[in-house]
Amino acid sequence: MLFIEYPKCSTCQKAKKWLDANGVEYVDRHIKDDNPNAQELKTWHQMSGYPIKKFVNTSGMLYRELQLKDKLPTMTEDEIYTLLATDGMLVKRPLLISEDYVLTGFREAEWKEKMGK
Repeated sequence: MLFIEYPKCSTCQKAKKWLDANGVEYVDRHIKDDNPNAQELKTWHQMSGYPIKKFVNTSGMLYRELQLKDKLPTMTEDEIYTLLATDGMLVKRPLLISEDYVLTGFREAEWKEKMGK
């Protein structure tokens, strides 16, 4: 599994602690140092079944600075992938990517269910 995080993010820290406590093996990737590219985001979005907004960090400063609340509804999915690929702080985190599913954010009950924990 691929675990994409921003180490200073408290939700990412909780998720990582949960993964470790449950013996889940993963490869760690720092979202700011190695931001997902547009193609990765598109693939993960399609795998997830989530609406594209679930991949957008709507609580971040950059989201507010760029006034994305007003812009996102008029953007195409490809435009959103390209935008998210410009800065990891725009991407909802943590992201957990397996061969079978993609999870955005950390909701323990959802993670338990997906992983059979």
